[in-house]
Amino acid sequence: MAELGKVKARIEKLKAQINHHNYRYYVLDSPEISDAEYDELMRELKGLEEKYPQFLTSDSPTQRVGAKPVEAFGVVEHPLPLLSLGNAFSEEELIAWYNRISKLVGGQLSFVGEHKIDGLAVALTYVNRRLTIGATRGDGFHGEDITQNLRTIGSLPLSVPKEAPPRFEVRGEVFLPKVGFDKLNKERAAEGLPLFANPRNAAAGSARQLDPRVTARRPLDIYIYMLGYAEGRPTPSSHWETMEYLGSLGFKVNPNNRKLATIEQVSHFYDSWRERREDLPYEADGIVVKVDSLDLQGRLGDIGHEPRWAIAYKFPAIQGTTRLKKIEISVGRTGTLNPYAVLEPVAVGGVTIRKAALHNEDDIRRKDIREGDIVIIQRAGEVIPEIVAPVKGKRRGREKEFRLLEKIYDSKKKRPACPECGAEVVKAEGEVMYYCSNAACPAQIQERLEHFVSRGGMDIRGIGERLSAALFEQGLVRDVSDLYYLKEKDLLKLEGMAEKSVGNILGAIEKSKKTPLGRVIFALGIRHVGGEMAEILANEFSSLDELAQASAEKLIAITTVGPKIAESVTAFFKQKENRRIIKRLEKAGVRLKAEKIEAREIPLAGQEFVITGRLENFSRQQAEAQIRALGGSTKSDVTRQTDYLVVGAEPGSKLAKAKALGIKQISEEELLRLLEQKT
Repeated sequence: MAELGKVKARIEKLKAQINHHNYRYYVLDSPEISDAEYDELMRELKGLEEKYPQFLTSDSPTQRVGAKPVEAFGVVEHPLPLLSLGNAFSEEELIAWYNRISKLVGGQLSFVGEHKIDGLAVALTYVNRRLTIGATRGDGFHGEDITQNLRTIGSLPLSVPKEAPPRFEVRGEVFLPKVGFDKLNKERAAEGLPLFANPRNAAAGSARQLDPRVTARRPLDIYIYMLGYAEGRPTPSSHWETMEYLGSLGFKVNPNNRKLATIEQVSHFYDSWRERREDLPYEADGIVVKVDSLDLQGRLGDIGHEPRWAIAYKFPAIQGTTRLKKIEISVGRTGTLNPYAVLEPVAVGGVTIRKAALHNEDDIRRKDIREGDIVIIQRAGEVIPEIVAPVKGKRRGREKEFRLLEKIYDSKKKRPACPECGAEVVKAEGEVMYYCSNAACPAQIQERLEHFVSRGGMDIRGIGERLSAALFEQGLVRDVSDLYYLKEKDLLKLEGMAEKSVGNILGAIEKSKKTPLGRVIFALGIRHVGGEMAEILANEFSSLDELAQASAEKLIAITTVGPKIAESVTAFFKQKENRRIIKRLEKAGVRLKAEKIEAREIPLAGQEFVITGRLENFSRQQAEAQIRALGGSTKSDVTRQTDYLVVGAEPGSKLAKAKALGIKQISEEELLRLLEQKT
């Protein structure tokens, strides 16, 4: 009796926990635990109720499909219930399901495999070819009438061809593509609104807005996954053929669906997508396996609130919960100070996670993440773990709010300092990130080196990403000025370097000493100073030394130079290490003054270029810098004064405008040849 008492108490506790989490998830759109943890609670409860049926009650969460409809929406009664699916978490559980249903029907089965998309399940009723009702699953028997919201989804047909049955219902999954989810969260962050935890919450929240105009502004999509019922016209006898039929009526059917002849093919389908799930444009947490024959589906029927003829075969969890021990700071390759979380180790998707990404201090405050919190983590892209949200209900009162400047404060220098090099930390007006402005900071030297030698910068041919890394790793280059002190014997020590290639590199380094001032300024990698701004500064100041002495007020007085750029320029030249680098460049013979250019040295003088599309060999900024270095001008719009339109991959509307105006179009390869001929 005591044992039964413990079982009953455990069941009651599980029911209370699950009901709490259902409310947090479905009503508040604010989950406190990961999907895997929720599934584990449900599995334990279901297992206990099966073993001790005397404790199974009608109000148990296992007897419900979802959440009750929200009263703010009209309530729709489903003619046929929208059931939830049973789950398989291993191949053994999949095979056990297959064996059970095979015995019931006594024969070979074929299947259809589909992705289990994370979204909002809906039922759509069409009468006389028109969409009349769109409802959520709700509790499986009654859903919320969200017809007006669903009508805003562009991929959902509002009417169907005359070949359609007079009255029928289809069922589908409303979802938010990953790209749309990222964009939506960025917009919400900019407005200071709470971020959605995942695309599923975002899709559910978007589709269940009381104002359809809000829904219309969000990029929702939908895949139809089955025919609920049809009246007045015969329909196909298999699920696969039914989906093809619905596709012919204009419904969007997932192109990744597959017809699978055996259970072995089901396993292969699962394995292939488990490895490639991050390639999908939407979130999917597994596959759905359905018996293809509709007759066999009917014979198998339902058990409890689940169909026997279908099962969800779940991917390994990518979410979990653990304690955030502390927040530390790392310096990125571009100098940004990036907070990251140190976690109590937790296994997620077969990998032990000890650290997780945190975007920036503002995002940490927006999410209200604190040191000591229990947090939900997610393996983003199956590689980099990130913190989704804190579980505020588990706080103990000892959690500590994060302050970046306090974390990096140097008591000896009496100011915040870069954790890598101790240099001053800067945060430009209107930005969210702090960064180290030291060009010799060890954490960012390789990125700065690659930028310095790029075509738009000093244009030192032969030094790419691999050689940049080797020069740094071997201690030959600690800042960009070291390039001009390299010797032949230094380069010959590097793997794969021969005398000819070394000679070419040293020759390119020597040639770069005559680089025009504008490109030198750009090459230094001053934050917010792109190719065009570097040229503007070179035209205003006669030398790099004069620019270094300029005050923020003098810089702001220049047209197109705002406070952010002025602050970044002055911060750069304020750093002792940066001034040392510039002196070494000057000593090496690099031209740091603007020189009067003869007409013969500006062969593109008077010629105007516009670039459209994506360039492969260099960035648009770098291409424009090279054009301007040869005396040409660059503009953002095509006009009658444009001489050349450079057409890259996936060109925009500028191409049509250029054709209409009769402007000459050249390819990226033709631009490269033109620049090389004029050099």
